[in-house]
Amino acid sequence: MDIGFLTAFVGGILALLSPCAALLLPAFFASTVNSGPRLVLHTVVFYAGLLVVLVPLGMGAGAFGSLFVTHRDTLITVSSILLIVLGVAQILGFGFDPGKLMPGQDARQSKSKSATGIAKTFLLGTTSGVAGFCAGPILGAVLTMAAASGNTVTAGLLLATYGAGMVVPLLLIVLLWRPLGERGRSVLRGRTFTVFGWEFHTTSVLTGALIVAIGVLFWRTNGLVGVPELIPLDVQASLQNAAQVLTNPIFDILAILVITAVILAIWFRYRSRAEDSASEDQPQFLGTDTSGANLISPDTPHRKPDRQESL
Repeated sequence: MDIGFLTAFVGGILALLSPCAALLLPAFFASTVNSGPRLVLHTVVFYAGLLVVLVPLGMGAGAFGSLFVTHRDTLITVSSILLIVLGVAQILGFGFDPGKLMPGQDARQSKSKSATGIAKTFLLGTTSGVAGFCAGPILGAVLTMAAASGNTVTAGLLLATYGAGMVVPLLLIVLLWRPLGERGRSVLRGRTFTVFGWEFHTTSVLTGALIVAIGVLFWRTNGLVGVPELIPLDVQASLQNAAQVLTNPIFDILAILVITAVILAIWFRYRSRAEDSASEDQPQFLGTDTSGANLISPDTPHRKPDRQESL
């Protein structure tokens, strides 16, 4: 099921980058404005809001799928067909808003608009995981995989992974929004193109193609059971044996020393830059002229005299 979790994570990323997420990004920006170091806290709270809604949905889908364990072949066939249909709908720009099916969704949205600070971020998370017309097929595909798993814990983890796929790039986008520039932001938004008079969006086409591919793979591998592990078992065993070496206390001491050295290097570099900038601001005196006035280097920025000095 490794590929299932990978698909759920990528699905969360593409749901965030889908056209309907254009409403989510400004709202998250507004709730975290001027938050500074608290940005990580806001992101964690936003993820908690996602989990409150997504994990019960996933566990419910898993419990529903567990009722059909005795008819697994039929469940896999139906799930595969549903995945392919959802993928085609995503490509064509069709969708549905699962948020309308959630009880109290409208009330949460109205509260999130009036709330401020951490409360606003949490309510935004509870409404963002299931909202969005164009992201509906993506969430539907992840819920389909959750139901086909037939396990409530696995299903809940799948939806939590889907939420993580939304949160991780959201944090990166907020941190890199200005450095990205207009060109980088336009790449993230994707673009529309027309084929035979039908308008498509690059992100929707990419997402739909992924869902269709997973649907076909789902069908051919008996619900991903026949898919090999992303990391072979012998490689996993080798990594575990190698990791046992790191349990030695000597490695712990070395790790602490390395981290301390890195922190000190960053601090000294920051301090030297601050001292250099302070020295550049100081006027450079070249001596005095015949009248006894100080001569200042022309490269030194001149400061306008304030009102008190001019008087």
